[in-house]
Amino acid sequence: MTDHPKQSPAGRVPPSVWRNPWHFLAFGFGSGTLPKAPGTWGSLVAIPFIPLWQMLPGWGYWLMLGITMLFGFWLCGKVADDLRVHDHEGIVWDEMVGMWITLWLVPAGWYWLLAGFLLFRFFDILKPWPIRWIDQHVHGGVGIMLDDVLAGVFAWLALQGLVRYFA
Repeated sequence: MTDHPKQSPAGRVPPSVWRNPWHFLAFGFGSGTLPKAPGTWGSLVAIPFIPLWQMLPGWGYWLMLGITMLFGFWLCGKVADDLRVHDHEGIVWDEMVGMWITLWLVPAGWYWLLAGFLLFRFFDILKPWPIRWIDQHVHGGVGIMLDDVLAGVFAWLALQGLVRYFA
């Protein structure tokens, strides 16, 4: 059990999301404020970045993933501390990075984006071992990010299998 509730009281959107640039970023440019399934909305917000990331060479995309993940450890931890919660459901930077991991080295095409989105949401929601263990036992910004990073890796592996078979 954590010291903080999973979300702010009554799942309310903190007003700081609209005033504080770090909160706005962690809440996926506001997508995490939507009342139903903020993680799904955050995952969708990540998709328009994919064509931009795909213009990078493979190593550049990999570098971008490393930077956004390390930044996310700090960002998610800072915003959770600011809000005095363990992991507010509206913090969706972790879902965005998870989606970007899922879609690394995937061919261009809307069907690959859709497949990646569905696979990432599947692993993020199901949380197979060790994702669920990490979600329950690793705290702070690293804990907030790490379960979605691993869901992204699982989804990436599954998607690469589909690419190998169907592309």
